[in-house]
Amino acid sequence: MQKKFITNIAFLVFVNILVKPFWILGIDRAVQNAVGTEHYGFYASLFNFSLLFNIFLDLGITNYNSRNISQNMQLVQKHFSGIVALRLLLAGLYLLIGLVTAFIIGYQAYQFQLLIILFFNQILLSFIMYFRSNISGLHLFKTDSIISVIDRLIMILICGFLLIFFPQEFSSHLEWFALSQTVGYLITAAITLWILHGKVTLQRITFHWPFLITILKKSAPFAILIFLMGFYNRIDAVMIERLLPNNGAEQSGIYAQAYRLLDAANMIAFLFGGLLLPIFASQLKNKISVEPLTKLSYCLISVPAVILICCCMFYKTQIMDLLYESHHNESAQVLGVLVFCFFAMSSNYIFGTLLTANGNLKQMNIMALCGMCINIGLNLILIPKYFAFGAACSSLVTQFATAIIQIGLSHKVFGFKLDSKLLALFALYAVLVMAVSYLTSQLISNWLVGILLTSTIALGLAFLLKLINLKHIALIMKQEE
Repeated sequence: MQKKFITNIAFLVFVNILVKPFWILGIDRAVQNAVGTEHYGFYASLFNFSLLFNIFLDLGITNYNSRNISQNMQLVQKHFSGIVALRLLLAGLYLLIGLVTAFIIGYQAYQFQLLIILFFNQILLSFIMYFRSNISGLHLFKTDSIISVIDRLIMILICGFLLIFFPQEFSSHLEWFALSQTVGYLITAAITLWILHGKVTLQRITFHWPFLITILKKSAPFAILIFLMGFYNRIDAVMIERLLPNNGAEQSGIYAQAYRLLDAANMIAFLFGGLLLPIFASQLKNKISVEPLTKLSYCLISVPAVILICCCMFYKTQIMDLLYESHHNESAQVLGVLVFCFFAMSSNYIFGTLLTANGNLKQMNIMALCGMCINIGLNLILIPKYFAFGAACSSLVTQFATAIIQIGLSHKVFGFKLDSKLLALFALYAVLVMAVSYLTSQLISNWLVGILLTSTIALGLAFLLKLINLKHIALIMKQEE
């Protein structure tokens, strides 16, 4: 399983690095520069609002299905049509609840127009994620890796064309940006369904109510977890826009500028979680120890996390100045706080995924509820006083609090031994990389060269301290799966 993880995570990361950073740091950033910070903040607030109700789109079915199919692959054909029928009903519920809530909190006509497009995009994306959960559940990881970038690739082509040939029209019509995503999702959904149809015989969609109720009961704990975690991960931009009546859109845009880099980095951590869930579930069913894979995946993700944090700490102003045309200093200060969230979020994707695969959903839901309460409470206190910077601080506290809880739960549930040597090496590594980052920022005038040199030295230190043990990885790769 370790060999399967290494080969597939390497391919998955490679494919995504080719495409998704260009979308986030290229197209998405170019759109914000074209429309302006305030208008993009308006869009970012609506986009995050559309994400808040994803619980009603999925109800935990995707994660439940990925875990269930990886342990019982023969169920794909039996369950597929019934779950698609259920998801159609949930899409209607999601749309109704979202529109009613938008009306209650006072969104205007143009906001409603854009929200409808965003809601439809989320519906399409939810179907894509369900289709992909069947593909990953069948352990077709390389196929899933390719599918994971198709939508962004199509969006890059469409938005790139519009930005080059119709820049004025594109900058004044945010709905064009949203509709380009609609096209990307439609094509990806069709391709994914076609691939899945080639692997299993899909039956006609039927509404079999006893089956639908059974699936809802089994997926309910997953649904609660996704809702709570999604809420404290995405509520910040919405609260900024709502709590600051005079400059809420502008501050939301500043927050979005800094959060975009965290989103780009978090893409890698998300890939780890998506790949690990079916592998962990399979190992647990077959009573294979998950400790070696947990330690391996944690080391592989923590090293780049430390490098990213140190580089952003010492070069945050230069990075923001390069990427954006306004509000560089404000977004740089927000980035200086948000980047630390990446380490905690990376830990969550490893240990949270492990606990989810093991079915420890009651404990995970209590943890997520605590995270939501901490985040909302701190946002209510900090946003009115410190604006976007306050939201970043509340996010940092929330992410580390939930990470500590999940790591503690994992050690308790699985009886992991405390590896004091590994912890000491990581502490030493973090101090050394921070020192290297500081020295390069002081001694090298070209900050891009400084980041490149820091990253190179940091990787060398990771190999030297054997946080990434090449000999161990080589031995794993020689093993038969």
